[in-house]
Amino acid sequence: MTDDPAPPAAPTASRVLLLAVIAALVLAADVITKIVAVAQLEGREPVAVLGGAVYLQLIRNPGAAFSLATGYTWVLSIVAVAVVVVIIRVARRLRSTGWAVALGLVLGGALGNLSDRVFRAPGPFQGHVVDMVSLFAPDGRAWPVFNLADSSIVSGGVLLVLMALLGRELDGSRPADRKAADRKAAEAPAGE
Repeated sequence: MTDDPAPPAAPTASRVLLLAVIAALVLAADVITKIVAVAQLEGREPVAVLGGAVYLQLIRNPGAAFSLATGYTWVLSIVAVAVVVVIIRVARRLRSTGWAVALGLVLGGALGNLSDRVFRAPGPFQGHVVDMVSLFAPDGRAWPVFNLADSSIVSGGVLLVLMALLGRELDGSRPADRKAADRKAAEAPAGE
């Protein structure tokens, strides 16, 4: 038995594929739920579900969560594009399943809300995001109205923070493991 640190996960396309599949599933589910929400909730009073713990209500949001940045839809669109580009660039170094899942959730959610901003009224890069879930009270009085893309972004963000707190890197390694391996390599006699 040896106390050599485990090497980082082998570089494989499987993590990038996992990220892409998760992002595609989130995007598809987000688009479908928004289509259904517009078709079923347009012009209706909020629908109470689970005894009023959840309300389904169609809201067209020109801003970000908590109604921040209303009137800055074009800035939010640029931020979403930047997030997508960064995730795609980072994906080539990806060897961690946890990071792949987290980044897939964030990417799918960012693409879902970006598609609303690009393709919905009032126009390209000014479109309003379709939100439909309100917790504990209608109209977002208790919690901002959100959609599946928002949930995915938040879930992915929480997982990213968890991965960082656990010391997991994109390549699956931990900084302490790398330091130990570097120290061992430095201490090894030449030629070993």
